[in-house]
Amino acid sequence: MDKETRHASCVAITGAGIMISGPSNSGKSDLALRLIDRGAILICDDYVDLWRHDSQIMMEAPARIAGKMEVRSLGIFDCEHVSNIPLMLQVQLKSQIERFPMDSQTETIMTINVPTIAINPIEASAPIKVEMALKRLLQRAEGA
Repeated sequence: MDKETRHASCVAITGAGIMISGPSNSGKSDLALRLIDRGAILICDDYVDLWRHDSQIMMEAPARIAGKMEVRSLGIFDCEHVSNIPLMLQVQLKSQIERFPMDSQTETIMTINVPTIAINPIEASAPIKVEMALKRLLQRAEGA
């Protein structure tokens, strides 16, 4: 099994994996923490191992950081976490985003097109927007 490691923080909501990507200090861990506060479960913080399983990309934390989360200005905390979660949505953190982006944005990861949204992480509504995007994605998948 070929694994690829990426710089990202990831959470699971009802078994669906969300990968939060962006440059260093862009707010990945902070957005993950806010999603966890709303009921998500940590997959990994800072780095994620990805691999293909059939037509899905699976995610887990590298062993050395599994169950660990950095909370800026407070340190490293142990957190409940899950592994082997399918990647359903990528969230790219950006300070400037389109008001009405084109539908069906994707990024090809390991030859699979992954639905992708852009979020400004400093907006108070950022975690709610991530949840709404995932809900719409899952509803569309059920209706397909």
